[in-house]
Order: sequence, then C-alpha cells, then structure tokens
Amino acid sequence: MKSTTLLAIVAASLLASAALAQEVSETGRFQMEKSEDGFVRLDTRTGAMTLCREKDGALVCLMAADERAAYEEDLALLEKRVQALEQLSQTGSGLAAPSATPSDEEVERSIGIMERFMRSFFGLVEEFKQNEENPAPGVPQKT
Repeated sequence: MKSTTLLAIVAASLLASAALAQEVSETGRFQMEKSEDGFVRLDTRTGAMTLCREKDGALVCLMAADERAAYEEDLALLEKRVQALEQLSQTGSGLAAPSATPSDEEVERSIGIMERFMRSFFGLVEEFKQNEENPAPGVPQKT
C-alpha cells in the first residue's frame, strides 16, 4: 500500500474519530421517549428524531431519511478530502516523503552530535571515579 494512500486513510480516520469523540463527550445529547410503536430517540443538539423498536430483545433504531442524507453528505465530504490528499501527494506538492538513506552531511552531523554526547558522558564518569578515589575533605566515607 502506498504511503500516500495510508496517509489519506489515517487522515479520514482521525476526522471520523474526532467527530465520534465529540458526540460521545456530549452527555445527555439523546433522549428516549416511549411511543405507540416503540421509542423515539431525540437528538437534543440537532432536533432529529429516530424511531426505535424492540426486536429480538434488542433496541433497533432506523435512520430517518434526513439523517441518512446528512450521513451520506458527511461521507461524501470525507471522500473528497481523501481524494484531495491523494492528489496533493501524487503531484509532489504535499508532504515530502522522507529519503530512504540520509545524506553524507546528515550522517556527519549525527556522528558529531553523538561524539560530543559520548565525550561529555565519559567525562562525567571519569569525574565521578576521581571523586570516589580522592574524596573532598569533610565528606563522609562510604561504609
């Protein structure tokens, strides 16, 4: 699977999960009311109502036509965004893919950083060894 396709899928997943998290975090958003045929679920944020019926011991709610249309609209919007991300990555104006191997400059810079780190670290180790061998006056000895 191409990294661009994976990037688009991840972006769509994040958008969908953010929307779901927002809905879950809204406590008291839905109210259930008894009706003649079962229950009516009221979305207190949007005012949308859904008819729910008990079937085989489970409550089954069917999307109303307007809810279905809103769902389809959101899905179409997400598909357009995924396509736009894929086009950006294919044209090269999107995120730059990391190079498989670092350049010589990057390798030299990394080695220099590690060398400075190691010299500092071993310098501290030597300092601790010297302090153990020659403790400062007035410092209690180990027992």
